[in-house]
Amino acid sequence: MSTLLDYKCPCCGGAIEFNTTAQKMKCPYCDTEFEMEALREYDQELQNDAPDEMNWETNAGCEWKGEDENLVTYVCKSCAGEIVCDKTTAATSCPYCGNPVVMAGNLSGMLKPDYIIPFKLDKKAAKDGYFNHIKGKRLLPRIFKDANHIDEIKGMYVPVWLFDAGANANIRYRATRVRHWSDSNYNYTETKYYAILRGGTIAFERVPVDGSEKMDDTLMESIEPYNFNEAVDFQTAYMAGYLADKYDVTAEESINRANQRIKNSTEEAFRSTVQGYTTVMPENSHIHLNNGKAKYALYPVWILNTTYQDKKYTFAMNGQTGKFVGDLPCDKGLFKKYLFTIAGIASAAAFALSWLIYLIF
Repeated sequence: MSTLLDYKCPCCGGAIEFNTTAQKMKCPYCDTEFEMEALREYDQELQNDAPDEMNWETNAGCEWKGEDENLVTYVCKSCAGEIVCDKTTAATSCPYCGNPVVMAGNLSGMLKPDYIIPFKLDKKAAKDGYFNHIKGKRLLPRIFKDANHIDEIKGMYVPVWLFDAGANANIRYRATRVRHWSDSNYNYTETKYYAILRGGTIAFERVPVDGSEKMDDTLMESIEPYNFNEAVDFQTAYMAGYLADKYDVTAEESINRANQRIKNSTEEAFRSTVQGYTTVMPENSHIHLNNGKAKYALYPVWILNTTYQDKKYTFAMNGQTGKFVGDLPCDKGLFKKYLFTIAGIASAAAFALSWLIYLIF
């Protein structure tokens, strides 16, 4: 049976959560702080909690026909409100009282993360990151500059597979050198072609691959890198107060993506050693991986959503470093106005120049 984990403050009974500023668990009601180590045994004890067994038989209602396959329902321990989420949600908050909870049932039967990088930046930093991102964008629709236009800001831990491997590589590049000269009769171009071989060994540590189908891979990779030196051993207490997904893309299913990232990085690293050519293109590469292994971690991400002309725009911010990414639309009306303004200035300048020439001559 699926159960919820929440962390209650021993002082006032309020729900405590991980505080990005203090880097500790903190009660938002009485401001009491708790060291993570102090909650480790408490965390283990919570996972041993068993729900009441109070079973009833009823014929009320009718059967769903496939609609509920990915949904799970919980009851909040603070207000008894019903929490409905999908099977991959590992942490969230109650929509009625805001109580941060961890879905212990959704964590069972899956691999426990090896590491977690705690959030260092809060929701205010995410909102500030958004406004810094749109600053200076003159052709951006004005509505995007309105704070009330942001539909949703949520902090979530994204499941990530981290791949370690050594790579033995042999790569052949096709390069050219181009020379131009001329005489009184002709212009000349000479192109020489070269086959350049590179071979060697390179090591990769913690190559990240997004383990959630719901998280866009391109968006997730755009907010890299993360500083893994700040990663800690996983504890469920870190997830309190944030959304969290468990992986729905396995390590085996992520191998192709990891291989492609390693292949691209290897070719780029060896390419940097080829100097003095006009063009350089990889022609053939052979990469042999050895001692490959994978670890499982949770990375912090702030997600912001906004809607414009019935289209959803999603932005992401690295919850550790603050790197912010996201596509922005162009206001066609402002674009036309901008073009007309430039055309007007150009016409005025041309007229002034022609009048000046007339006066001189």
